[in-house]
Amino acid sequence: MSECSGQYERACKDEFAAIHVKLDRLDEAIRGNSKPGIHLRLDRLEAAEKSRSRLIWIIVGAAVTLAVTAVWQHVFGG
Repeated sequence: MSECSGQYERACKDEFAAIHVKLDRLDEAIRGNSKPGIHLRLDRLEAAEKSRSRLIWIIVGAAVTLAVTAVWQHVFGG
């Protein structure tokens, strides 16, 4: 049993500590640590894209309406 313990001390302990540090950094990047993390930033980007998409549809709808109105007035003189 002491052989396993010695092997853990020699090889695994430092590796596990390094992995733990890396996981902590990844967790902090994803969740944020009193600052916006990747998850919050992604949510903000998705919300901005949704708003931009709606705005584009409104602009396209207005342009189509203006074009149809101009053609209607040109054809029917009204």
